[in-house]
Amino acid sequence: MKNITLLILLLSFIPCLSQTLTGKVVGIMDGDTFKLLTQDSTVIKVRLANIDCPEKKQPFSNRAKEFTSQSIFGKMVCIDVLKKDRYRRSIANVFYNDSLNLSSQLVKNGLAWHYIKYSKDVELQKIEDKARKNKIGLWQDPKAIPPWEWRDNKKKKIKK
Repeated sequence: MKNITLLILLLSFIPCLSQTLTGKVVGIMDGDTFKLLTQDSTVIKVRLANIDCPEKKQPFSNRAKEFTSQSIFGKMVCIDVLKKDRYRRSIANVFYNDSLNLSSQLVKNGLAWHYIKYSKDVELQKIEDKARKNKIGLWQDPKAIPPWEWRDNKKKKIKK
């Protein structure tokens, strides 16, 4: 009993790993990145967790950006910040219209890949598999190139 009490006491001093924020979406950079104006008037860049949308000039990039814009631009959203990336963006799960997860909706509509390098989300993978099977969005192309490969190919061309 003494050990349990000590454990509970210690856990109460560990800071929460995620942070929940609410704010208005004031800018859309691309399908998986936007600017959020928080309730304390701070603008933060948010990158959607667990997915990767097509890069600019890549097929379906504009459609992914349009989908994100129509879904959240000018609206209040709730974000669950998981961490910051090397560009100081907040990596977050984003919820809108009360309970819709933006990452899941993009994948469901064939406008993003489940980013398995950074995510082990089994449900998100099931959503991608279904979109792929039904040839929704970018899955109409059987040779769709994931954004991380697109970026690598672009870097290789620059080095030549």
